[in-house]
Order: sequence, then structure tokens, then C-alpha cells
Amino acid sequence: MPSGKKILILDFGSQYTQLIARRIREQNVFCEIKPWTTELVFDDEICGVILSGSPFSVRDSNAPNPDISEIRGKLPLLGICYGAQLIASKSGGEVLPSGNREYGRANLNFISENPLFAGISSGSQVWMSHGDTIMSLPGNFEVICSTKDVKIAGYQIKNENTFGIQFHPEVVHSRDGQKLLSNFLDICRCNRDWTPDFFVNKTVSELKQTLGNDSVIMGLSGGVDSTVAATLLHRAIGDRLYGIFIDNGLLRKNEFEQVLDIYKTLGLNVLGVRAGDRFLNNLKGIAEPEAKRKAIGKTFIEIFEEEAAKIKGASWLGQGTIYPDVIESISVNGPSQTIKSHHNVGGLPEKMKLKIVEPLRLLFKDEVRRVGKSLNIPDKFLSRHPFPGPGLGIRVLGEVTPERIKVLQDADDIFISKLHDTGLYSEVWQAFAVLLPINSVGVMGDERTYENVLALRAVTSVDGMTADWAHLPNDFLASASSEIINKVRGINRVVYDISSKPPATIEWE
Repeated sequence: MPSGKKILILDFGSQYTQLIARRIREQNVFCEIKPWTTELVFDDEICGVILSGSPFSVRDSNAPNPDISEIRGKLPLLGICYGAQLIASKSGGEVLPSGNREYGRANLNFISENPLFAGISSGSQVWMSHGDTIMSLPGNFEVICSTKDVKIAGYQIKNENTFGIQFHPEVVHSRDGQKLLSNFLDICRCNRDWTPDFFVNKTVSELKQTLGNDSVIMGLSGGVDSTVAATLLHRAIGDRLYGIFIDNGLLRKNEFEQVLDIYKTLGLNVLGVRAGDRFLNNLKGIAEPEAKRKAIGKTFIEIFEEEAAKIKGASWLGQGTIYPDVIESISVNGPSQTIKSHHNVGGLPEKMKLKIVEPLRLLFKDEVRRVGKSLNIPDKFLSRHPFPGPGLGIRVLGEVTPERIKVLQDADDIFISKLHDTGLYSEVWQAFAVLLPINSVGVMGDERTYENVLALRAVTSVDGMTADWAHLPNDFLASASSEIINKVRGINRVVYDISSKPPATIEWE
């Protein structure tokens, strides 16, 4: 899906690799992340290569050590942190442990006249995060920037567009990091036409060619990803896209009707299936979070298969997979430890014998929203906070019952409505209520109560990988608490979650 020229990012396992890609995409240049172990084929589409950071040291016996001879001198090359140390080490330079771990903010007190630093002044703040440092360089390398503590903070190989920097320009703490990356893209002579409109036109054209006269079945969740993917498919094949939207009884208050109305407005061919009783029946007696997720997922698959079997002649399954899902499935370090099972449906294609079509598999979440805007999906829908696949089933802690779901729906609706009314909704990345499996003593009028505790959660984040608790105004929280306790029968205490991720997760289950 490149627009003519793309950047290739070789991933050595850095936590920042996806951030590098997003920074490149923000400048309307297409890029792809590949594990360093990938057998690479270089063609005219690649205009430059970036080597990522890594948790490894270049001195480790098992450290990533790719052959970069096919890149050096032939394509512009930028090594970041580990990438810079790798280039230097493989060329005869010396990389040793830092006297002190170089972590945090630093300032460039020397910057040479170099195209990589065009428009960047001495004193620019950068973000360091490494345990090793480059102590010496081969004779054909020249230092292009330094900090007080790191003499070789950046270098260029003479007569080559090969650069290395020991700081992370992709992190926001590097004040001119985006300018540096932009300068590198100029050196690479990349086309800057990777735009939402370009993506929509190119994707719809490719979908028409790939799908021909075939039909597609797609499970819709009411979320941004599946809705944008469905709208792209609808642009390509019209009513040969059959959407199935299942009410699992675990949606927010009135959400089933509201989302169906939006789908109707978009012209999508969607069947709404009410199945809340079946889901809740299958959740009886289950309190453990992973067991609840699996029960919800299993029930979803069963109902989806039943409804899909009524649609004759479909040969494709549409999915809202996005680029982080793709990247994580081919992780340099293998699958990460399971914190909680992913809410996307798995196993469906094998059972249904359908081919997969994933229109969004090249996009990051923020790009999905921009594409949605290009498709004229209402802003109010695109700006909705993320909502987990298992829905309120993992926000009612402990066993899920119809009564507890109703209590949570009413309380959550008050919280979210007040965020909208006060203009705070758009200032947080995600907000929701959690019904706790404990009761507390209270007093209402002259009566003693022993009722549920509700937790409110609001976080700020970029992509959900890390998050800080949102500092909502005290008067807002007081008002929300008062209204919930007064209007939702069964709640007599409201608390506010001030945990960040890490160490906590955003969801409670």
C-alpha cells in the first residue's frame, strides 16, 4: 500500500519502535516495521531504512546482528540508539558500558552543520535511554552532535547518507525529534502523499479488484475499527457486505439502538441480533476474569456462526485488524506474556472456511480515525472512547447478573453524559465506571444502607500502551458522585481510581 516511496524500519525489540513508525506516518510518509530477522528484498519503493533501539547490548552474544551491507551506501540509513551502536560496532568502533546509565533528558551542546540537524539549534533537548555508549569511531565517521556527558551523541559516515544517534527522536521529550526525522525523510527524498484520502481511494480500488463479485460477512462491534473497515468494504462492494451486530447484553445503556441508527445513516447493510439473555445465561456462576472473557467469546462465535450460516454465497470474512495487531503477531521477541486475552474473535476463519479481508491492517489507531473522517463517518462516533469486546462483562467485577449490569449501565451513563455536558469527554482517552464486588455501609435519610461501591476511571493516553489517571476537577467528581448515588438504586459509595498504567491496567479485569 505504499504511495510511491516508503521507509523500512528494522525492529530490534525496542518499546519505541511503533512510535518511530507513527512519527513517520504523521509526516505523510508510508513506513513498515519488519523484524530484523526478516529476509529483506530491496526495491525501488524503499527510500530509506531506520534501525530501531533494542533491550539488548551489541556486546551480547545473542544480540541482533543483521547484515547491513546491502543498505549502507545504497540507501539512506539512520540508526537510533542500539541501531547507532550496531553500525559503529560493525564498522570497527568501540561500544562499552556507560559509566552511568544514560537515561532521561539531555541537551545537545554541540551540533555540526549537517543535513540531519537542519533547523535545529544547539541546546535542543533530547531523550536518552541506553546502558551502553559509543566510545570511539572509525576514521571515516564524524561526530555531528554531543551532549555534556555523551561526546558521540550522533555521527555520520563520510560520503554516505548513513547516520547514527544515541538518543530517541521519536519520544516527545526530544523537542526537535520530529524535525530531525523530517530532515531524514528529506535526505531519503520520500514522497509525502500518505494521506487519508489517498488511503481510501487506493484501498477501495484494491478491494474492488480483490473481491470482484464476491460477498463479505463481517461481525461489527460498534467500535471505530470495525465501523471504518465496514465502511471501506461498503464503498467497494455495496450491499454484498453483510454486517452482523450482536447485542450481548453487555453494551452501554441504549448503545445497541444508537449504533444501529449510525449504521443505517452510513448506509451499511447490517443485521442487529439481540442475544443478551443467552450471553448472561452462559455467564452464570462465573467470576474469574479470563473465564468470563472466554465464555463471552465462545458465545459470540456460536451466535455469529449461526447468523452467518443464513447468508448464502459469502466467501470472505471482514475483520477490523489494525497495524499494531499485525506487528505484535510477528514480535521480535515472540509472544508476550498474557495479561488478558485479546477481545478480537479468533478461530472463526478455520471453522467457517472463509478467506480473510482486513482493510485496516496497515493503519495505526489514530490513522483509522483520520480515515473515518475522510469517509464522512460522524465525528461524534469517531471520537468515542475505546470499549472492550467483552463490554460491561469485565466492568462488573465478579459474577455478572442482569441486575448488576442494569446498575452499572445507569451509573456509567450518568458519568459519561456529565463528561460530555462539561466538555471533559474529549480531554480524556477513556472513561468508564466499574461495579465492585463489595458493599459498604451508608446512610440515606434515616436509614442504614448496605449497598454497592462504584469506581470511576478516567485516563489520558496516546495509544493505551501507557496511561495516566485523568485529573478531573473535584467539583465535577463531587457532582457525578452525588447524582449517581441519588439516582441509581443500589449504589451508596463512589470512589475514583488514581492508578496509572503501568503498574495497573486501564480496565480492572
